[in-house]
Amino acid sequence: MGQALGCYQVEESNVAIKEYFGKFEEILEPGCHCLPWCLGYRIAGELSLRVQQLEVRCETKTKDHAFVTVVASVQYQALADKASDAFYRLSNTRGQIQSYVFDVIRASVPKLELDAVLEQKNDIAKSVEEELEKAMSTYGYQIVQTLIVDIEPDTNVKRAMNEINAAARLRVAANEKGEAEKILQIKKAEGEAESKYLSGLGMARQRRAIVDGLRDGVLAFSENVTGTRTKDVMEMVLMTQYFDTVKDIATQVRDGLLQGNASQNLIQEL
Repeated sequence: MGQALGCYQVEESNVAIKEYFGKFEEILEPGCHCLPWCLGYRIAGELSLRVQQLEVRCETKTKDHAFVTVVASVQYQALADKASDAFYRLSNTRGQIQSYVFDVIRASVPKLELDAVLEQKNDIAKSVEEELEKAMSTYGYQIVQTLIVDIEPDTNVKRAMNEINAAARLRVAANEKGEAEKILQIKKAEGEAESKYLSGLGMARQRRAIVDGLRDGVLAFSENVTGTRTKDVMEMVLMTQYFDTVKDIATQVRDGLLQGNASQNLIQEL
C-alpha cells in the first residue's frame, strides 16, 4: 500500500536497496522514503544489519588418522556502507561462509595430531576468522567473531581415549597405593625399632636396678652381721630368688590346672 502511494518505510537495523528502471540507485536508511514508482523507481529488497550467527559442522581427519567433527560458530554482519555489495554480489551468504570454514579447517586440522587439535582449537578459530574476514570483506560483510565451540572425535576414537585415560588413572592409583603401603611399612618398622629400643632400655634399667639392689643388700647384710663373707651373702640371696621363682611357677601351674578343670566341667554341663 505504501509503494502504491509512492512511499516506503524501512525498519530499524535494516537498509533497503532502491533501483531506477532495474539499476541500483541508492541505499535507503531506516525511515519513510518517497518512491515514485510510476517514474521507474522500486525497492529491489532489504538487507538486515543485525549480527547473525551460523554454526558449521565439518568432519575431517587428523594427522594420526583420527576422524573428528569440528563445530565452528561464526558471527557475521552486513556493512551499511557496502550494502550494495552484500545484496548484489552474494546470493547465498551462509553457504559461502560455510565453504570458507570447510576449506580452512580441512587445510589445518590434517596437519595436527588429535591431541594438538584439542589443545590448539583457539589457533584454528583464529585462522578461520582471518580467512573469512579477508574473503567476506569483498562482499560487504564483516566477521564479528569465530569460535571453535566443540571438537567431537569419532565414537571409536572416544572409546579408545576413555580406555587410555582409565588405564592411566589405574596406573596412577596403583603407584599411589604402592607409595602409601611403602610409607606404612617404613613407619611400622620405625615404630617397631623404637619399641624394641625402649623395651631394651627398660630391661637394662631393670637389670641395673636389680644389680644395685643386690649390691646394697649384700653390703648392708655384711655390715650388720659380723663374720659373714660377701660370697655367702650372694649365695643366700640367689637361693632366695630361686625359691621365689619356683613359687611363682607353681602358682601359675596351679592356676592353669584350676582353669582347665573349670572349663572341662562347664563343657560337660552343656
